[in-house]
Amino acid sequence: MGLVRRVYVEKKAPFAMAAKELTDDIKGYLGIDGLEKVRVLVRYDVENLSDETFDKALTSIFSEPPVDDVYEEEFPYDESKSKIFSVEYLPGQFDQRADSAEQCVKFLNEDEQPVIKSATTYVLVGDVSDEEFEKVKSYCINPVDSRETGLEKPETLKQNFEEPEDVIVFDGFKDIEEEPLKELYDSLGLAMTFKDFLHIQNYFKNDEDRDPTMTEIRVLDTYWSDHCRHTTFNTELTDVKFDEGFYKEVMESTYEDYLKVRDEIFKGREDKFVCLMDLALMAMRKLKAEGKLDDQEESDEINACSIVVPVEVDGKTEEWLVNFKNETHNHPTEIEPFGGAATCLGGAIRDPLSGRTYVYQAMRVTGAADPTKPLAETMQGKLPQKKLVQGAADGYSSYGNQIGLATGLVKEIYHPDYVAKRMEIGAVMGAAPRRAVQRLTSDPGDIIVLLGGQTGRDGCGGATGSSKIHTEESIEECGAEVQKGNPPTERKLQRLFRREEVSYLIKKCNDFGAGGVSVAIGELADGLHVNLDLVPKKYAGLDGTEIAISESQERMAVVVDPKDVDQFLAYAKEENLEATVVAEVTESPRLVLEWRGKEIVNISREFLDTNGAHQETSVAVDMP
Repeated sequence: MGLVRRVYVEKKAPFAMAAKELTDDIKGYLGIDGLEKVRVLVRYDVENLSDETFDKALTSIFSEPPVDDVYEEEFPYDESKSKIFSVEYLPGQFDQRADSAEQCVKFLNEDEQPVIKSATTYVLVGDVSDEEFEKVKSYCINPVDSRETGLEKPETLKQNFEEPEDVIVFDGFKDIEEEPLKELYDSLGLAMTFKDFLHIQNYFKNDEDRDPTMTEIRVLDTYWSDHCRHTTFNTELTDVKFDEGFYKEVMESTYEDYLKVRDEIFKGREDKFVCLMDLALMAMRKLKAEGKLDDQEESDEINACSIVVPVEVDGKTEEWLVNFKNETHNHPTEIEPFGGAATCLGGAIRDPLSGRTYVYQAMRVTGAADPTKPLAETMQGKLPQKKLVQGAADGYSSYGNQIGLATGLVKEIYHPDYVAKRMEIGAVMGAAPRRAVQRLTSDPGDIIVLLGGQTGRDGCGGATGSSKIHTEESIEECGAEVQKGNPPTERKLQRLFRREEVSYLIKKCNDFGAGGVSVAIGELADGLHVNLDLVPKKYAGLDGTEIAISESQERMAVVVDPKDVDQFLAYAKEENLEATVVAEVTESPRLVLEWRGKEIVNISREFLDTNGAHQETSVAVDMP
């Protein structure tokens, strides 16, 4: 049972489309004429599986006999004209192929507890020099999510994780002088500004009279990130100028109209200032003031735009909620196209889903530079546009097909300026009967249930990563920031929430997008006590900070009345979803995160809601 077995699976020649496409790419795009063909084999390493179950799995799970050739331990190749390398996901990245294989093996024998790892093996056949071989490796391996792995079979697949150390406290932080404080700020690689860092020091010195933990700094960096709190859009615009040009008059006139409307709406309120967010919302506020948005559903939940519409069902008119949501994943897709585009759609779906509506249609709008340009013209520090375009399309369609979502419009815009950063937009619509959805407050004593996937290191720093300025080193440095989606788990969440008897038990809900536990649970109530030890984990070795900010996908935080907890957990089990009580709503308006019996975060809601230091900037509008 403890023996590691190796299986190679290769598509038979008529079905080897991936190998044929890669051959054409390497010969045409990379210009390696000596290559005859590429072979692509999926490699499985399997441990802790009985002989009987392994034999069944060979032709029912690992392969499809009509289209696949299967080799045990080794596969045949011509050593004189072949170069071989294998690629695996980075440790901590979700490997859907291996995860699915483990689940399917358990269907064959529920008593088995297999450990399975997968990799992809490439065989270059032909006259390929060592330099060309390295060029192909570089083309096939994106260091953001993958790495080259050895060809030797490991003795065991079981990993021994070191016990994580206690979360550090920044001794002397509250009293440190500005210059050494700036050095500390620079060393931490934070997304927040130094002004925010000073704001934190002032809070811990004057309000808490103690030094912060590493987790508190990381949580605040995440909670206040541009991704979570739209920091750029909420920066005050103190001076707005319009450059000379053909459109100056109409732009100035439009801006003056906006200023007049905001004076009418806010009537001199000093707490409101001009910013991009205010500019974006002013038309809505005016329509609302005029009574033209009476069909908008208002609530404390901020998951998606929700409107109430009459729907004809079996000859009767019912009130339904229709939700709209769009999501951009420009940065994640720029550095890891497949995962970035896949989780763009997955994240967009989860927002209306957390509002208890069923997402039934989508739209994808993207922007790229010329994908037909030669590889040699690729901007330094970036992936080739061809890889971005094709990888993102594969990722989006993979997620959509697995969850079962129709995308009615797919539009890609090509413009040379998109070479700076790709545009990746996923937009969705969802709906549900209004009778099935409650919009209630989170009251002291209410229970928070974590529902769905387990927590790992994937996505740590995703919110702050997408909020930073990116450089040519970004690809090497951002390994864990782009998550891998798990559409089958999200589909289970959809099935569960679509049941009216389930959705009606939910008082409030938030999806685990950017920020992980600290944001998804942290936004559900003013006062919260979270036990991080109870959070289900993919593997051992995670410290408190990682558990608090990990952005592992396909998770929901659900507020449930204590009397409904057992029933809710039973419903989740029926859909084969892991559900765990991890937190409780408290009377005290503070966010408290506990790990290994110690409080590693204890921050007032008032301070959290400042969203960092007040930021100001001036704007000069270029004429098109």
